[in-house]
Amino acid sequence: MAPGEYATVQPLATTGLPNPTRSDLQPEGRPYLVGPFDKLRIEVYGIDELTREVQADSSGQIAFPLIGVVEASGKTPAELAREITSRLRERHVRDPQVTVNLTESVNQVVTVDGEVRQPGQYPVVGRMTLVRAIAAARGTTEFSRQNNVLIFRQAGGQHLVGLYNLQAIRRGLYDDPEIYPNDVIVVDEDRARRLFQNLLQLAPTLTAPLIAVLQNRN
Repeated sequence: MAPGEYATVQPLATTGLPNPTRSDLQPEGRPYLVGPFDKLRIEVYGIDELTREVQADSSGQIAFPLIGVVEASGKTPAELAREITSRLRERHVRDPQVTVNLTESVNQVVTVDGEVRQPGQYPVVGRMTLVRAIAAARGTTEFSRQNNVLIFRQAGGQHLVGLYNLQAIRRGLYDDPEIYPNDVIVVDEDRARRLFQNLLQLAPTLTAPLIAVLQNRN
């Protein structure tokens, strides 16, 4: 989602962006793929000494007893379970029954763009807020306008955007909004003003977030 893709915004009567649903975070039909640093619980039925939690390394590989290094990145947990099963069978483990479950992922990311020192994608681990996401990107640049920060989000089948004021959040005028995987944060005065040009005329001093539904160009 980018500001240039939308013609108008439709304001919502709300004090903040709604939370995304489970289907928003992982659209139906898109299986989860294991990635670097994901934590997995691998269970081998009936063989307790092989049941354990492992973490993929930076290249997406895991090490497992008897079979050594396994390439986990890019596989679904079910595909990884089938590979471990096959390789254990090759090591003369009789009828292995393997299940793989994701216990923690750092491949759920937020995109931070615009006038920040290190734009990029950052993992959402635990609870992340707007201020923490900006800090992960090493803060804003000297050219940023901290009273014009956009959060783009898909929630409930709608494309939403919120206009936030970092200075107001830091002064405690309203809560630091929570950030979710797939959110896009843009610190960029021009884009914010272009999207919200009419609303900003009504609210020149932003002491509460402005939330709107993005309308596609016709």
